[in-house]
Amino acid sequence: MSNESSRRTFLKLSAMGLTAAATGSTTSAFVTAAPSPAEGSINVRVTSGKLHYESAPALTWRNGSATGENKIVIDAGQKFQPMLGFGAAFTDAACYTFNRLQQPDREKLFRELFHPSEMGLSVCRTCIGASDYSTEVFSYDEGEPDLEMKRFSLKHDEAYVIPALQLARKQNPDLFLFSSPWSPPGWMKAGGSMLGGSMRQRFFAPYAQYFLKFLQAYSAAGVPIQAVTVQNEVDTDQDARMPACLWPQEYEIGFVKNHLGPLLEKNGVSTKIWILDHNYNLWGRAICELDDLDLRKYCNAVAFHGYVGTPDMMSKVHEAHPEAQLYWTEGGPDYTAPDYATDWANWGKTYTGALRNWCQSITGWNLALDEKGRPNIGPFPCGGMVTIDSQTREITRSGQYWAFAHFSRSIRRGAHRIESSSKIHGIDHVAFENPDGQKVLVVTNASRASSATLQQADRIADLALAPDSITTLTWS
Repeated sequence: MSNESSRRTFLKLSAMGLTAAATGSTTSAFVTAAPSPAEGSINVRVTSGKLHYESAPALTWRNGSATGENKIVIDAGQKFQPMLGFGAAFTDAACYTFNRLQQPDREKLFRELFHPSEMGLSVCRTCIGASDYSTEVFSYDEGEPDLEMKRFSLKHDEAYVIPALQLARKQNPDLFLFSSPWSPPGWMKAGGSMLGGSMRQRFFAPYAQYFLKFLQAYSAAGVPIQAVTVQNEVDTDQDARMPACLWPQEYEIGFVKNHLGPLLEKNGVSTKIWILDHNYNLWGRAICELDDLDLRKYCNAVAFHGYVGTPDMMSKVHEAHPEAQLYWTEGGPDYTAPDYATDWANWGKTYTGALRNWCQSITGWNLALDEKGRPNIGPFPCGGMVTIDSQTREITRSGQYWAFAHFSRSIRRGAHRIESSSKIHGIDHVAFENPDGQKVLVVTNASRASSATLQQADRIADLALAPDSITTLTWS
């Protein structure tokens, strides 16, 4: 079936309330942007089957009140956390992969990913030294102990990491970057290696200097870093299979309040500090660290990963410290999974869970890798948000990519989450009000075709939900 005929089929079925029957194909990353809906109507975008962020006929509001439980109710009067944005990680591997593209192709892809008129990714992560997704194991000061950081050098990053960040910021000048180390230099650790091991407390002062030099050098290169985490995944050494480092709770508290925080303040560096950068199930540790008033002088934010535990655990941190900011900072697909390219509903549920539990940003894992999840010096089979074939340079997009499209293309920085409620089984939803007053509702249906009545105040509209789909609705 041709692209145009399949699109006509979808539009006809959608108009009949039978979106679930949609089939077809798309040949480009994005269809032409849908026209702005008229006043009193709702713009609709759908991903389901072979339809990728496809424009559907606008819905029409009418006066009325929904009855029964098959409804989604929006209450814009109840506002929650503000949004910073969405994005993924500029790992060394991702930047290396981007660099393999010819310059015109790279610039075209970066416009698609970062320009505010397209995907508009706006909160991205960088690595301080090597992660498991790197071309080699490296830090910026390897060798014998160098307490004064005289050997510090960003030479590795100058080849393709910093240029990638410069290009992304050119496309989106408001790009927010945060950076995470997977390991300090080996000489600072028990065992002397960047692979596994634990931090030695006696090297806290030089390690703070290491952070400072990194931040100053990146700023001088035109890519200032707005936040840092102390350590990627503080509670594991990954069995020494990759760059990793254990940081006991009292070590992280001491490092922030006695070394890193004061040093950044003394040098006029405004970069924020985020703690934990690990799984939901460490919510208790996050609370205990925020309980330390001296730490709170320099840090009021927690970074979470979603590999272990459940997103409601983040709400426990919010309940204990409602003024603390929460961020979701890592998660990516498995390139060996049969649904790598079609698992958008899984990601829609994941992102909705994080957003409904107070997260202010969503940042995925590698922006790009090759078809075998490379470069990779670690043990995990992660895939990129996009895949760039190592031989043909063909670009393909993951299910995670299409899930991001439904959030990042509509929810703006400064938007506030607003109340949305429903009792429909198998439906996940989250709503926002953008700074200009526009409303956004993202609905994930991981099950079979369904329908719902959307209600806001005294207006209702009928919504058809395709199977295994994400639907984004926007209205004024």
